[in-house]
Amino acid sequence: MRWVNRRLGRGHAIMMGALPIALLLLLYLLLAADRHAINPADKILPLPGQMVDAMAALILERDPLSGGRLFWDDTFASLTRLAIGLLISTASALLAGLVLGILPTVRATFGPLVTGIAVIPPIALLPVLFIAFGLGETAKVALIVIGIAPFMIRDIAAHIAALPREQIIKAQTLGANSWQVMIRVALPQAMPRLIHAVRLSLGPAWVFLISAEAIAADVGLGYRIFLVRRYLSMDIILPYVAWIALLAVTMDLLLTQASRRMFPWAHGAGY
Repeated sequence: MRWVNRRLGRGHAIMMGALPIALLLLLYLLLAADRHAINPADKILPLPGQMVDAMAALILERDPLSGGRLFWDDTFASLTRLAIGLLISTASALLAGLVLGILPTVRATFGPLVTGIAVIPPIALLPVLFIAFGLGETAKVALIVIGIAPFMIRDIAAHIAALPREQIIKAQTLGANSWQVMIRVALPQAMPRLIHAVRLSLGPAWVFLISAEAIAADVGLGYRIFLVRRYLSMDIILPYVAWIALLAVTMDLLLTQASRRMFPWAHGAGY
């Protein structure tokens, strides 16, 4: 059988996906053990026990200044900012994407503007956002929105514009106006694509969030990582990075499952 025709069961797929991760962890343990055999005070590649001890203090013990547990406070603050940014971006993408995709006049008028905003590096706008909105939560959320919303709008608009013209003609033949075509024809087909766009935007959204927190924040996962870097505290940085990755993967899986349950017709039998 050719490799291109090979299909894996769910159990085999999970095993194959876990294998590279296990090999990377094994490689890390070997390198860390080797470095500590040479220099027991090495801080670049901490041993698992060192990471457990460092994280236990952040997870279980209350901070004398804030009175909270720093790890959970950081997680809650970052997820709140990320959720607000994703919600605003998703709503903007759905509304603007539908209008741009269905109405050629609007697409011709505002399409170049959306494209121009999309190609601007969002990180370059970070000083502008901090000057305009201050150092509070608004600037951090705005960076996420500016960073991912234009991409999502373009993706939804392009998907709607590419719908078979026959569908729109049939709807109009049955008496549908532009608003009804948008709601009854385009919207149902835009929803699975919207979830897919959110999934693709999760990585950039995390990047913009961590960047904003690293520059101006007093709590958050990105803030904590950049705070302890000056002490070379890799026993905190590495678990925090792994925690961010776990959160991102969990969000992606939840979105995938939601899309499959709500729109099974969009995925096909082999998805």
